[in-house]
Amino acid sequence: MAESKKSRLNYRCPSCFRRDIDMDLFYDEDRNEYYCIRCGFVGTEEDIIHINEETKEKYKNINKRVVEFNDDDKPITYKEHKKGEF
Repeated sequence: MAESKKSRLNYRCPSCFRRDIDMDLFYDEDRNEYYCIRCGFVGTEEDIIHINEETKEKYKNINKRVVEFNDDDKPITYKEHKKGEF
């Protein structure tokens, strides 16, 4: 691992990112895989992209605010949030 280097795209570790820790992955050219020195995550570029797409679900409504919690059989009503508004 002494020969490894930071990846050219600076992928974030998906395992650490799910716990709100911002950790860059390192790239091992011999094995053609990325790894995290903090948590031990190892995966290919495709694995990282796939896991990060799943993690985006956590933040999909970050710019929306709940306007009304409807009855159990109706969906929650959202409103787009604009900076400076309550």
